[in-house]
Amino acid sequence: MHAVFIQNPKSIYRDTRGERYHFPNRKLLPRVLETVGDWVVFYQGRRSGGGMGYSCVQKVIAVRPDPNDPTHSFAELDPGSALDFERFVSRAKHSGQLYESTLAPMGGNNQDSVRPLSQADFAAIVNEGLREVPDIEAHPRTGPLHDLAEDQAAFTIDRRVVLTSRAARDAAFGRMVRRAYGGRCAISGLRLRNGGGRAEVQAAHIRPVAHGGPDVVRNGLALSGTLHWMFDRGLIAVAEDHSIMVSHNKVDLETVARLIHPDRRLMLPADPRHHPHPDYLRYHREEIYGRA
Repeated sequence: MHAVFIQNPKSIYRDTRGERYHFPNRKLLPRVLETVGDWVVFYQGRRSGGGMGYSCVQKVIAVRPDPNDPTHSFAELDPGSALDFERFVSRAKHSGQLYESTLAPMGGNNQDSVRPLSQADFAAIVNEGLREVPDIEAHPRTGPLHDLAEDQAAFTIDRRVVLTSRAARDAAFGRMVRRAYGGRCAISGLRLRNGGGRAEVQAAHIRPVAHGGPDVVRNGLALSGTLHWMFDRGLIAVAEDHSIMVSHNKVDLETVARLIHPDRRLMLPADPRHHPHPDYLRYHREEIYGRA
């Protein structure tokens, strides 16, 4: 069964975003158990500080009791299945109709932190969330650039392909990361353009996909091709304070001076919600950079 999970950054629950969802057993346990093996949509409410709406989709793989509180449980999430929405999806469509067809306009089941979601409602939310944004900053350096009108209702996607295809997920992840960083390399600071005016930067996963890394903006860096190659091979990393770490026994000073901004600090997206997550940066330092 599909469902909506309400999740806010400031919460009394012991969630670990992208890994587990903490909830009270009373009333909610039967609902959450029905989502095991299926996809759920995450919704952030008024307390999120970033607007109300649907923000990402992820797969539930198990439910286990909270070992410290028998009245609560955890929904275990598949970390590698997480995919941010390209478009933040509000509660209502342009027509005013709610995306959740069984949701009360006010009160009632709005208070439920886990809400069942029909196949049709799930499809409508995911289709809108994964619809491409016509933004030259976000698109790859080559290939078609979709010029879609905002009201082009005929535009549809096969959400099953986007949710499960590595190529489709990489493309969506790349657009979102390039857009978040404004087409600028986060380590060199350069905003290079090709003849078509498109950004030359690539989207690098901080925690690699092969290591369970998700396709979310906070697990991404916009990097030039060379720096992307160096980052993936652990020749460079990002410290806890966002300073750039270099494996000097493998990278000479001339290369550092030529490729890395003189400040030797990561250049962050304008929106704090898109800043790299410390857990992903730490994983890269310990498992990729530390073992290079």
